[in-house]
Amino acid sequence: MAELLPANAPATLGNLQLLAKQVVEGFRSGLHKSPHKGFSVEFKEHRSYVPGDDPRTIDWKLYGKTDRLFIREHEQETNLRATLLVDCSGSMAYGGTRAHGLTKHGYAVRCAAALAHLMIRQQDGCGLVTFDTKVRKFIPPRVRPKHLTAILTELAGTKTGGETDLGDVFHRMAAKLPRRGLLIVFSDLFGDVERLIPALAHLRHGGHEVIVFQILDPDELDFPFDRRTRFRNLEDRADHHTVDPAQVRRAYMERLHVFREELKNGCGRQRIGLVPLTTDRPYAEALGHYLAMRRRGR
Repeated sequence: MAELLPANAPATLGNLQLLAKQVVEGFRSGLHKSPHKGFSVEFKEHRSYVPGDDPRTIDWKLYGKTDRLFIREHEQETNLRATLLVDCSGSMAYGGTRAHGLTKHGYAVRCAAALAHLMIRQQDGCGLVTFDTKVRKFIPPRVRPKHLTAILTELAGTKTGGETDLGDVFHRMAAKLPRRGLLIVFSDLFGDVERLIPALAHLRHGGHEVIVFQILDPDELDFPFDRRTRFRNLEDRADHHTVDPAQVRRAYMERLHVFREELKNGCGRQRIGLVPLTTDRPYAEALGHYLAMRRRGR
């Protein structure tokens, strides 16, 4: 878990706030107020009773055990409820030589860990969904510090494998996320754009703000292969081809361009934030740059 969230990651992100651009449930006019105690669902801590405290806040069960008066303090409900959606399908297992030893999935996990730390630190609720062909794990948003441990533990244990139909998975997720909030997707988005965009729009129509971090390896963008190469489908190990890259490079680059343009235009029409990230860029630096622009309203 320490490897997922290096000590310098929060410092790199600094005090930047992850601000939602649209009104989401419980969001109060942009910047969060300082945490203050009151009646709420989320228990914070006990403290000793002092004269003048509301007797209704006394923990009588604890009094019965200790013969001392303690007050149950709570945090007011969080301003923002965010859910991190991490793609664990086979295609996320790719890692080229320029990615500093990280696969796309490893990069996604580190980005998700950094944002979970940031949001819980600023008293926002944060949850996690991991998925491939189906939802593997769903951790509802919470704001307690211990909740970060649960999220990091799940991220640390995820493995890639299997095919996925992102369109189908996102449609099914929409039914599991009934409360409006911020959804942050980490995926390469490889799939049928004509199915993917309506599925992301389904999440948007549920009242959520959706941000998609599209994580790609540099090899997938410039196709640097220059000798006869065996390419294997990471979602179907039986599917592989040995080809001369020079013969397929042009067709690959053209299809990649069309794919990225269709994805960009489709997300734009649905007001979905699309943020391209490449695994050769330090993830804390990339997130910090995005959050800085977001705070300035760009």
